[in-house]
Amino acid sequence: MESLVLSASDVPCGDRFEWFCETVSSGLMPVTLSTRHAADFRASITDLDLGAVRLSTFAFSPVLSRRSLAHIRRGDPEQFQMALVTRGGFRISQKGRESVVAGGLVLTDTSRPMENEGLCTGGQVEAVVLQIPRPALPLRADNVDRLLAKGICVSEGSAAILAGFMNTLLAHGPRCRPEELRAMGSLALDLATTCLAQQLDAPGEAPAEARAQQMLHRITRFIENNLGDPDLTPQTIADRHSVSLRSLYALFRDRPVSVAACIRLGRLERAHTDLACPELSTQPVQVIASRWGFSSATAFSRAFREAYGITPTEHRATALHST
Repeated sequence: MESLVLSASDVPCGDRFEWFCETVSSGLMPVTLSTRHAADFRASITDLDLGAVRLSTFAFSPVLSRRSLAHIRRGDPEQFQMALVTRGGFRISQKGRESVVAGGLVLTDTSRPMENEGLCTGGQVEAVVLQIPRPALPLRADNVDRLLAKGICVSEGSAAILAGFMNTLLAHGPRCRPEELRAMGSLALDLATTCLAQQLDAPGEAPAEARAQQMLHRITRFIENNLGDPDLTPQTIADRHSVSLRSLYALFRDRPVSVAACIRLGRLERAHTDLACPELSTQPVQVIASRWGFSSATAFSRAFREAYGITPTEHRATALHST
């Protein structure tokens, strides 16, 4: 995971608007863009991968964006996009609703036609956008539809917390480790879900399967944050989250791996990364294994070889030689 930064300033002035159109249509979703500022167009885009969601920023000279059924057929990321407008404003139309949003949040659906227009008397329009895969949002689709293109005030409550968190992620996320970003992504999804449920005036409206998905997200995040604890077991996870062991196993029933395998593979992944790190090359293999919850050197070596096909020592030697 890393932060990606793109800027029109790297493109000849006369080609900048064309560059922006191509970047948005190929990297985000197909749209038709028009502007009265083609001659002096300015734009920059950043993108931060958070695992469960993505966080992007857009700053650009005002444009009119149209997304039709034909565009959707050409390409659809199947996302809900929650935009925090930080400079200027947007006139947004979708599903028969139109709003002008400045300084607040607004939700759109990439799978439906829409029209957006940037509004700014001078300079650029700016927004921070949380891109949420449709299946990841644990709210009923018909209820979410009620919120499309509807401005959300960020002066108080869960909307204020979400907006503040998005800005904090933008400022500090690029310097976070991958495992931290994954945890932040899960938290951002939880905050967005809470914010939207509050807007629906139904904080508990999520169906049973959605609540189970939220619980799974919390448990997965808990596992990622506690892999170094040698006492991390399915039973301790169940106890910590006030669920039965049977219920915990049921949550992982449709996952690629069981809860125990999730713990083991997470620990192996962290150890695999540390063993390849030049700064940790003087630390014994067993010290790194212990840091990630392996109390037995033999068990760690066997599990590592089963997962990666080589021993921990061989992996370290190969990685350091390549470096």
